[in-house]
Amino acid sequence: MTMALVQAPIGVREANLRDDAARIDAFVRAQPEATPFHLPGWSIAVERGCRQRARYLVAEHADGAIAGVLPLTEMRSRLFGRALVSTAFGVDGGILGDPATNAPLAAGAWALAERLGIGSVELRGGAVPDGWTADAGSYLGFARDLAADEDAELLAIPRKQRAEVRRALGFDLEVEAGTLAEHYAVYAESVRNLGTPVFPRALLRSVAEVIDADILTVRHRGRAVASVLSLYFNGTVYPYWGGGTAAARALRANDRMYFALMAHARKRGCTRFDFGRSKVGTGAAAFKKNWGFAGQPLVYARKSDGPAREINPLNPKYALMVRTWQKLPLWVANLAGPPISRGLG
Repeated sequence: MTMALVQAPIGVREANLRDDAARIDAFVRAQPEATPFHLPGWSIAVERGCRQRARYLVAEHADGAIAGVLPLTEMRSRLFGRALVSTAFGVDGGILGDPATNAPLAAGAWALAERLGIGSVELRGGAVPDGWTADAGSYLGFARDLAADEDAELLAIPRKQRAEVRRALGFDLEVEAGTLAEHYAVYAESVRNLGTPVFPRALLRSVAEVIDADILTVRHRGRAVASVLSLYFNGTVYPYWGGGTAAARALRANDRMYFALMAHARKRGCTRFDFGRSKVGTGAAAFKKNWGFAGQPLVYARKSDGPAREINPLNPKYALMVRTWQKLPLWVANLAGPPISRGLG
């Protein structure tokens, strides 16, 4: 259903993605600050893969021309509560377009939340609306330009990590296109070992169907030991869902994988590598810094009427749950994980 939420001089309405997706997609791709998480395809994939409803807002001039967008997902979970999130299951999102649309889109998001009886709106990136609470100290983003060729890329990696990559190149490893089934098996084991529930297979499948994406898998003696599903958007590669099995560490399979992905992305015409976000002070952040990526604070914003939901796995109250999850048999974690994780967003 399309419903006007804010009126002139810039009108804001909830889009009907069946009818508006192509026009919104063209607008998003033309914006220099856009990410794949702003694409209507991402919202559609999340809705299909996690059964969380897309609520995509568009800001339009009087002649109907799009001036700004705000992709939202209506997150509902018995464990984690309710919120409108931009962008659900993404690391970026938020208001995109003409700065004149910042206030109308923020007002539209809050009006929608009130109409739905939801007391919290979360924005991951984009402008921080007036009166909203900003958080610039929790996450870092890691991105840099790709080097001109493989030799230059190796030299661009700091000395210590470069030695690890050279070691990885010496192992009997093969890197080639992977299947979703094979990738999901590796990814699920990896996140279980980290103590977090795996996302539904349907989410990864839906994203791969509507977003430019591919899978690289590292094999040792025919067995997959590391795998990554990457997104491609406007000349940037985003290694998004990846991980390795218990055997991957000794084989330096993740080092081999990411170095191979850099070469693969260059062949696909990419000029930039976005290593994604990591929590400040974590091992994941240190790993990316070792590759020569300088962490930049990611600014998120929130508006809440009452207590906001808390989904940070580093929160001390989740520590016991994380340790318990790490000990689960893999088949149990794979069965129980998706129903839980589809409510995380």
